[in-house]
Amino acid sequence: MKKPALTLVFAVPLITLPASASDAPRGHVLAIGGGDRPPAVMAEFARLAGAARGFVLVFPQASERPEAGAELRQEFLELGIGRVEVVDVDRGGAGSDAALARTQGATGVFFGGGDQSKLMAVLGGTRLEGRLHELHRSGAVMAGTSAGAAVMSRTMIVGDETRPFKKDDAWQTIEADNVVTAAGLGFLEDAVVDQHFVRRKRHNRLTSLVLEHPRLLGIAVDEESAALFRPDGAFEVIGNGPVVVYDASAASVQRDANGFGLRGADLRLHVLRSGSVFNVSKRRVVRLAPAPR
Repeated sequence: MKKPALTLVFAVPLITLPASASDAPRGHVLAIGGGDRPPAVMAEFARLAGAARGFVLVFPQASERPEAGAELRQEFLELGIGRVEVVDVDRGGAGSDAALARTQGATGVFFGGGDQSKLMAVLGGTRLEGRLHELHRSGAVMAGTSAGAAVMSRTMIVGDETRPFKKDDAWQTIEADNVVTAAGLGFLEDAVVDQHFVRRKRHNRLTSLVLEHPRLLGIAVDEESAALFRPDGAFEVIGNGPVVVYDASAASVQRDANGFGLRGADLRLHVLRSGSVFNVSKRRVVRLAPAPR
């Protein structure tokens, strides 16, 4: 672990930028938890993007694999999306007129997996990021898998700790000031998205974060599943795995004398599966879908 990098990222504040009712986005957000992408999830993305009449932008910058963008493009064309373009720009290019021109008419955006910090290093604070928000407000669907899901929230989990328990055994504690965060794209406010959640046993870090920052609703999406955030302020679970919600807004939280160890009472937890609906603004389950027969 590179300590200077952690210090830089951790310095980014947890912020909220409220939008007026007139600025409320008309587009959906599809946060996929990583792993295999079930057909039902991808079919919904294709539908929301306009199918044969759609135009999807692919951002592969999180990946170290040069072929990642081309692979996603081919996948979306096979889904029946009419036009797909890979926007493989660097940070300098993300501020150019040429990059903005390439986004004209886009009905969907997809952020690939990998390292979310790499994606934000390209897009964060650029004109291109601003254009993506314009597209979302106008009705375009914003989707991403794994790292591409992590960037959806304003507060983004980076994946590192400031005080790892042991060199090769991370996330063994529930502590304050330990989860490294940075500014994400902010399509979701007052929530933080985690991914690969159940499969990679990430309970400790999300519990730590929501106890330390109770205004943040923790939304943990497992592999092979997705949370589809609708313009009405609710999300629906799609796919094969669970989405776990952590709500500490009404919890009583204290720290140990050393300032790090966290304790709390009345932390709410919801385990949701396909078909379930959760209202984010009201922080309540709207529908708990029954198990299939």
